[in-house]
Amino acid sequence: MKTIWAPWRINYILSEKPDYCIFCKALEEKEDEKNFIIKRGKHSFVIMNAYPYNNGHVMVAPYKHLACITDLNQETSLEIHFLTQESVRILRSVLNSEGFNIGMNLGKVAGAGVEDHVHIHIVPRWLGDTNFMPVIADTKVFPEYLKTTYEKLIPFYKAINFKPPIISKS
Repeated sequence: MKTIWAPWRINYILSEKPDYCIFCKALEEKEDEKNFIIKRGKHSFVIMNAYPYNNGHVMVAPYKHLACITDLNQETSLEIHFLTQESVRILRSVLNSEGFNIGMNLGKVAGAGVEDHVHIHIVPRWLGDTNFMPVIADTKVFPEYLKTTYEKLIPFYKAINFKPPIISKS
């Protein structure tokens, strides 16, 4: 078994968590650039992670404050999946990502940092993107500022146009 160390995340883990939903607050503020929201769809949105595992780490979440994927309707589920696919395409193209970790943590026991607003993490990966710095110096090296990555990605996300299929109600 291999061990993956992420000591730079300890600042987030130990920090005092807000008593509000970070996703709902970012949506309500309507300051997408400040909050790193890079795409607003009809039912869901894409936001960059302020405490990323890697450069380009984004999350896809529904507008509705729901804790589990089983609470999503079909239209929202389809749009979230579509935005996840498009995120992979964009991150592969723009950031030259060689692989991805994609997933969600449902519930506190599963590691959810925000357990009451379901979201999918999309973490770009590159060969050799883990190195000695986190282990030796308790420091994660990011090659680019969050805002610079945002500015690089935003034109590609603006070009996304989701046309949902007609879903039978039967």
